[in-house]
Parts: sequence; structure tokens; C-alpha cells
Amino acid sequence: MHPADMPADVFASLEGAVAFRLFADQKDPTLSVPEQIAGRIGDRILDSEMAPGARIGEQELADEFSVSRGPIREALRILEREGLVTILPRRGAIVTELSAAELTELMEIRAGLFELVVRKLTQNRHPELLPMLRAGNQRLQALAPIPEMGDAYAETTYRLLILCARLSGNQRLQRMLTGLSLQTLRYSKLGLRTPERRLRSARLWQEATDALEQGDTERMVLLARQRIEESAEEAVRQLANTPNPGDRA
Repeated sequence: MHPADMPADVFASLEGAVAFRLFADQKDPTLSVPEQIAGRIGDRILDSEMAPGARIGEQELADEFSVSRGPIREALRILEREGLVTILPRRGAIVTELSAAELTELMEIRAGLFELVVRKLTQNRHPELLPMLRAGNQRLQALAPIPEMGDAYAETTYRLLILCARLSGNQRLQRMLTGLSLQTLRYSKLGLRTPERRLRSARLWQEATDALEQGDTERMVLLARQRIEESAEEAVRQLANTPNPGDRA
């Protein structure tokens, strides 16, 4: 199925976030072996199974996935492009570290790009847009108060953002915003860690959807920016309270 023909509830898919990102940018939904491996490794990073700064062993992964090191290296290059892996000369690959400085830069860019998406959405309203947002809001409201559903909540907002960008009608804008998606997802999970923050986020999503229905572009823009900025501020606080792995060495 071509991405444009996906049903509105695709954000609730069971596939991992990295595969969703790769799938969203391709006309052919069949992923290559390196892309499949990148999806598996990337989801481990996003799920915090692989910590920031952790070394990624090529041979260990080659043994695990029963492939040569070539596909592993290609998978790592994919993840480097997505901002999840850093490849160091003569030292190999590590999980990209999180930093408040990077977060601030990413969220500024993301807020600006998403403002353009919002304006495009209100100018050329796609028939699937409101049904998709209503379904997304229902899922967010269900997940928000459940303590252990923080990652599921963040990944739902991640899918909603990508789908909104896809429905904006501007393919270049879509590619730019989705290109940041995996880098920002790790920070979004930090910013949405508590039920209180998620409940606040869900309210802002609902208010933005209401503004769209009412044709109030400026209010929808304001609410979208407010939601992104509040999530970023909380992520910065979480980072400040998280020891740097290098400090424990």
C-alpha cells in the first residue's frame, strides 16, 4: 500500500518506530535487509535498551542477525542518517548521546516546520485529516493517565506528526519534518515521561483539533508550538537530572 493510501489509524500500527519512518518515506513498502536490521536496532535505542553512548558491536549484531558485517554497517549508516547512531573514525559506532543543546536546536526547527504544516493543513484540508486527528486524540487520552504507557503515548504523537506532514500536500516539507522525527522522538519520550505531562499534552492536542474544526489557524499554530515547547522544557529538566555515562567512567 502506498503511504498516501494508508488508513487513518496507521499511527496505532504495531510496527516499530524506525520501520514506520522508513516505510513513510518509500513508495515500495518492502524493506531491504539492512533497513530491517536498522529498524530492529533503532527501536532498541528508542526503547532505551541501548543507552546513549553505548558501543555498538558489529560482529555481535552480525552473529545475532545471521548476516555478514556488510549489512550491519549499512544498517548503522541508516541509523547515523536518522541521528540515532554516531560513527566515530577508528572507534566504530555508538548510540548518539542526548544533549540539551541539541534538543533546543531540534525543537526550534521542529516547531517552525510544524507551523508550516499547520498552515498548509488549514488552507487545504485533506478529507482524512479530521478523522485521523479525532482517532489520534482518543488514543492519546486513553494512554495519557496510564503510568507505564509513556513510550506508547510518545510514539502515537510521533505518528500523528508524520501523518499530518504527509497530509499537508508539500512533499519537501514532509521530508524535512519526518527527517527530524527519530532524533526528536527520544527527547519526546523524556518530555512525556509522567502522566501529568501526557494529560497536559493530550489537552493541547484536543484543543488544536477543535481549533482546526473551527477554522482558527492562529490558535492551532499557537497550541502546536506551546505543546512542543512544553515537552522540550520537560525533556531539558529530565536531562539535567540524568547522569552523563562518561561521568561514571
